[in-house]
Amino acid sequence: MGQDGSDEAPTVLFDGVCNLCNGSVQFILDHERDHTLRFASLQSDEGARLLVAHGRRALAEGEAPESIALVEGGTLYERSTAALRIARHLRAPWRWGVVFFLVPRVLRDLAYGVIARNRYRWFGRSEQCLLPEPRSRSKFIDPG
Repeated sequence: MGQDGSDEAPTVLFDGVCNLCNGSVQFILDHERDHTLRFASLQSDEGARLLVAHGRRALAEGEAPESIALVEGGTLYERSTAALRIARHLRAPWRWGVVFFLVPRVLRDLAYGVIARNRYRWFGRSEQCLLPEPRSRSKFIDPG
C-alpha cells in the first residue's frame, strides 16, 4: 500500500525521450527518501493507461508530452504541482523545494511552461525512451 493509503505507489509519468526529463528521473532515483516512487514514460502503455484512467487522453504517436505528471492518492497532478509533490519524496535539502508551493500556481506553471516548451532545444532528446539501469529496473513500470 502506498504512503497515501492507496493500493498503488505514487507514479511519476515523464517524457521518455527528453534528456532533461531522463536526467530528472535519475536525480529522483538518486535522492529519493523512502524509495516508494514508481516511474513510467508517458509514451508507454502504462503511461497511456494512467492518463486515460485520470480523464486525460493518451498521447498520439510521435506527440510530445506537455508536462511531467504524478499519480498519487488516486489523483493526477501535472506541471509545477507534480514537480513539487515529487520533491516531497526527496531527501533534504531537495525536499525543501516545496516552499515554492507558496508561489501562486499560475506563476509556477508559467515558469514551468517556458522550460517545458524549450526542453528539447536546450537539453536535447533521445530517439528512444530511457532504459533503466538494472539496479533501478524494478522501479519502472513497462520498462521496455
